[in-house]
Amino acid sequence: MIKIENDDQLVENFLLDIPIFKGIPENDIKPIARNVKTFRYKKTETLFYQGDETMELYIVLNGRLRASLSDENGNEVTLATFSRGQFLGEMSLFDGSPRSATVTAVEDSQVGILKRESLLESIRQNPMIAIHILSTLIKRLRETDAMVESMAFCAVDERLIKLLMQIVKTEGESVGDGFYRIKKLTQKDLASRIGSSREAVSKAMQLLSRSKKVVEQQGYFIISPDN
Repeated sequence: MIKIENDDQLVENFLLDIPIFKGIPENDIKPIARNVKTFRYKKTETLFYQGDETMELYIVLNGRLRASLSDENGNEVTLATFSRGQFLGEMSLFDGSPRSATVTAVEDSQVGILKRESLLESIRQNPMIAIHILSTLIKRLRETDAMVESMAFCAVDERLIKLLMQIVKTEGESVGDGFYRIKKLTQKDLASRIGSSREAVSKAMQLLSRSKKVVEQQGYFIISPDN
């Protein structure tokens, strides 16, 4: 982790452009921007571990982060990934409990960190911030419910499609004719995200590739509009 000298104007412009602060007057964003500390994390570097007693809000300025759970045997499940403009860490921030997951950088990333006291003061001044955070929390809970349902009732290829379409909604880039592309994930990552084995994911990806639903191309997955 490397602390970066803050450019308050750049941070302010960024905050104005992300959903969590949508509708907040520009003058009210300035004090928030001044309290955001910016850090750079290298790929595979850990921001915090499950069980850590920290209470900051993390905002992804650039790059991609991954939240995961692991057991005593080293088995790991990916809960979610976070890209530019998304935030994480809000649960511990509000209830003061230890971190519920471990978060690592999937690629070199730049992250803004806002202390609990600073955010709570901002919420007191602008309650809409809390509304946006709650809306995001509800969305994440619905996605978790969908993931649990998928793991319980769907075949591996169906789980993969559901996961990839979920990623398309947040990170997808249109490539025309209804097709989208997302950065390619490893079979290990995919298996971790859907609660399966790499062998099962490999077979499912072959099936999806043959049916042209998912095509690998130069470091990306191309997703068919027919899914």
